[in-house]
Amino acid sequence: MNQPLVQHILSQALGETVQIISVSTISGGCIHNAQKITTDKGPYFMKLNRSDDLEMFRTEFSGLRLLANAKEIDVPVPLGYGIEGNQAYLLTEFIESSPRSDGFWVDFGQSLANLHKNHQNDRFGLSYDNYIGRLEQHNDFHDDWLSFFIHQRLEIQLRLALDHGYFDNSYLQRFKSFYAKLPELLPEEPPSLLHGDLWSGNFMIGGQGQPAIIDPAVYYGNREIELSFTQMFGGFDPLFYQTYQDVYPLTPGFDKRVEIYNLYPSLVHVNMFGTSYMGGVDRVIRKYTY
Repeated sequence: MNQPLVQHILSQALGETVQIISVSTISGGCIHNAQKITTDKGPYFMKLNRSDDLEMFRTEFSGLRLLANAKEIDVPVPLGYGIEGNQAYLLTEFIESSPRSDGFWVDFGQSLANLHKNHQNDRFGLSYDNYIGRLEQHNDFHDDWLSFFIHQRLEIQLRLALDHGYFDNSYLQRFKSFYAKLPELLPEEPPSLLHGDLWSGNFMIGGQGQPAIIDPAVYYGNREIELSFTQMFGGFDPLFYQTYQDVYPLTPGFDKRVEIYNLYPSLVHVNMFGTSYMGGVDRVIRKYTY
């Protein structure tokens, strides 16, 4: 996108004339192009992709706003989204990176625990669907967590994997047997506001050394699935989990449930990246159905 268009977008979003000093391409994940826009009003961040990706940016904008309004943990403030020419864009505050503060992990654990204490929705789900990676994430409301987890998380991804030919139809019956065991394995809790895709690639160290979370896939769910996801690729520092537990204790036995919750991101990775993630899914299903 050329600089005059970017300047026009910024000026509209901020309600004042903005002069661009420089535009530089930065790393922004594997899906979108990302730019740092330096202006006389400060730096901003813009994601760009083809115009039919507008819905991805609309739902990310809404998710960032929901997290920002909770005022428990830093997120890049969403400023606007739309289409210019043949490109969709999302415009946010730019979060400068800095060295990690001494209290970073304690701050992170406390902030996430307080975010999860947000129970303003009494049902599991969200009023709109969004995305996890490039995959649609369905958020139809359910009154209980177990039903939501099965029908809006596992079953949708399982059937997509079957459509791709990654699993055969025998997996449908094996998952049904697995579902029958879940009522005695998973505790019920009130719906918490979740980031929805919280792993090591989706948090930053902000300008004051504080935690900030990015690229959300928000919904109201059982907070245990969020804590499980943080362990998906090696986990966070032990101080993070210790502090979280001190602020908002988990139901005993959580460590044994992590592999169950992580079936969801594992299936997502199967559908996004292929068969290399199938082994983890198969191991858990075999454990609970044989």
